[in-house]
Amino acid sequence: MRIEGLIAVRYLFARRQRSVVNIISWISLVGLMVSTAALIIVLSVYNGIGELTKSLFNTFDPELVVEPAEGKTFRLTEIPYSTIAGAEGVAEVVPLASESAWITYSDQQAIVTLRGVGEGYARLTGLDTLLADGRYDISDHSLILGGEIFHRLGMRIPSPTPATVHIPKRGTTSLGMTMDEAFNIAYAYPAANFFIQQDIDRRYVVTDIALVRRLMDYAPDECTALALRLAHGADAAKVKRELNSSLLTPHSPLLIKDRYDQQPLYFKVFRTERLGIYLILSLIVLISTLSLVASLSLLIINKRGDIFMLRSMGMTARQVRRSFLAEGLLICAVAVAAGLLIGFVVCFLQQQFGLIRMGDGNFVVEAFPVAMRAQDFLWTFLLVMVLSSLSVALTVRRARI
Repeated sequence: MRIEGLIAVRYLFARRQRSVVNIISWISLVGLMVSTAALIIVLSVYNGIGELTKSLFNTFDPELVVEPAEGKTFRLTEIPYSTIAGAEGVAEVVPLASESAWITYSDQQAIVTLRGVGEGYARLTGLDTLLADGRYDISDHSLILGGEIFHRLGMRIPSPTPATVHIPKRGTTSLGMTMDEAFNIAYAYPAANFFIQQDIDRRYVVTDIALVRRLMDYAPDECTALALRLAHGADAAKVKRELNSSLLTPHSPLLIKDRYDQQPLYFKVFRTERLGIYLILSLIVLISTLSLVASLSLLIINKRGDIFMLRSMGMTARQVRRSFLAEGLLICAVAVAAGLLIGFVVCFLQQQFGLIRMGDGNFVVEAFPVAMRAQDFLWTFLLVMVLSSLSVALTVRRARI
């Protein structure tokens, strides 16, 4: 170890003298350590919440969806259906037909998105395992409702009376004089309800695709989308690229959407919020470096006698500056390492034991979810080291030695 490093270690860890300057140095170290740990913990918790919310969307959204590029519907005979169904990695294709609908039950009403699904939808989404009440029954006389819609309409299972489903007649330009003239109407009984995610629970009602086709006057093979279930281990991004290469042309009528494309607003907001949190916490780290600047400045003033002695012994001003620079970087390194370790331990304990609970309400999980990512540790290390190193370097450079 060079003499500059030995001097830095002695100034930081020597036990013979505990001055106010030494105490301030340790306070600055603790400040950087806590801000580093906080950065890791907050990012990991936010990752956990984001992954939990994403998994809830993923439960309801298919892995890949084929939609018309223009218009609202397409017929299976008008598209290369066999190419889609036979693509490598595609295990099953389920037709979907979605439309806004007006549902009334007793004296209650709600505007919903009615999603008509074909056979195999349960295998595609696992919706049958997420029912809060009732049983999974996809037929043209039954409805599976989001939990908020179910309770808003005051439904119960089994229900003695059916719900009335209204959809405006296709191609009409006026509402007409009577309900029969304005709407196609069907009757269906509530079969079950589910709780997945608030935005889903208050919007969606699932039923058989035949019911939606009948209400919308669709052809027997007409649908608004195709939902794809991928084979186990298949890469959704790779399957999407292959379908795009085989289906998309400059005048293609089809779009291939993965789960990010199906919920663009949510994922865009999630990434923006995460970046905002990182920038705010970076500002906290920057503020923490100010205490390091103060302690290093006081140390240089306090060690005037030592500096004079070292210069008398032959050390150059540059070597003396390197000594204080080494101490500042040593404080940074110790603080960052300790902060990363503390952040990892706290997140690991939260993952294993759920120490901090969500509360007594009806939450999807009991404890705050945590997801640690290697890139968060790397970026945190680089951020804290760069900010603190710049602060130390500028302080030492401007010092009169």
